Amino acid sequence: MAWMRLPTRNNPVFCSIFNHLHFQKSNSPKTLTMAVADSSSKRPTCPSCSKPTRLCLCSRIQNPLLDNKVSVTILQHSKEKKHPLNSVRIAKLGLRNVNVVTVSDVNFGARFVIRLLESDGILYSNQTQKGSNLGGTKGEVHPAHDSNSTFAAERHLSAEEPFIFATIGKHGVINDLESKWKPQTEAPEMPNFDQFLGSQMAADALAKGFIVKKLQKQKLKESINLEEYEEFELVVPPGSVLLFPSDTAVGIDDLQAMNIGVKNLIVLDGTWAKAKRVYKENPWLRLLPHLKLVMDTLSLFREVRRQPKAACLSSIESIVYALKAVGENPEGLDNLLDVLDSMVGDQRRCKDERLLQHDH
Repeated sequence: MAWMRLPTRNNPVFCSIFNHLHFQKSNSPKTLTMAVADSSSKRPTCPSCSKPTRLCLCSRIQNPLLDNKVSVTILQHSKEKKHPLNSVRIAKLGLRNVNVVTVSDVNFGARFVIRLLESDGILYSNQTQKGSNLGGTKGEVHPAHDSNSTFAAERHLSAEEPFIFATIGKHGVINDLESKWKPQTEAPEMPNFDQFLGSQMAADALAKGFIVKKLQKQKLKESINLEEYEEFELVVPPGSVLLFPSDTAVGIDDLQAMNIGVKNLIVLDGTWAKAKRVYKENPWLRLLPHLKLVMDTLSLFREVRRQPKAACLSSIESIVYALKAVGENPEGLDNLLDVLDSMVGDQRRCKDERLLQHDH
């Protein structure tokens, strides 16, 4: 179904006011002040969809914040957020139960601490002891130090809790991996999260959900020293499935045959090269069942963004088709694809306009 252009769409003032009234919970005077402030910038931008006001997407969403029962967690590459054709903005406008987590490349090393969400009916706390380098608020920077001593301290503080600890380098090379589930073998082998997949105890425990915390290292400004900060702490609830076409991924029919009910869909957002790197540098994703879409549908992106294969889809297309595959099809879900189609049309027209101006 083609999207119809509304007469008011190109009116920046109306667009800003409309979006704030429908998508913000703040009072009207404050909202209008924000809209005016945005209008004074070099290129007025809608605060809800982050698009230029003349290309705002908000009024194109027929049913904002659809109540999707299967939640969606999006791991978004840090360089993808501001891309003009990023389709996650449509998911944020159109779906109520969606969580976007920013993920950066690992250049100087990272650590993962994984706690079980539940064991024997007890919810494990996601707070560390005060004074630990893992404590503090989200995003707080801590001095980097020897990771081995850090792991020793963590294991001492939480000896009774079933943790997984991992340190990785660039491109996801695992340098250290420790857990009570790690099988004891005579011959040394490279650390690998696949080791946990063969343990029934580990599989049963992880199926109840877990919390993963990622700590990144980065360079201090004007210094060769490194600092460590918490990039994210994410709850991975029971029924979480990764939508990614890995070698171990299965179709929805096979997933149902395995008695796996999908409650939370995890999606990687970025170019295919970036998505693959996110997958490699977040090895905890291998602990989840992998789902792939088996379909011949061509992406609406194919005209404006290069795809490695004909069947490759944008993030919002993948989310819509995956939700349908697992039985979610609320009224208005297909409209999100219409909004994507209109956004692609905007990009195509803007490109034509630039070419026309260049010729003249």
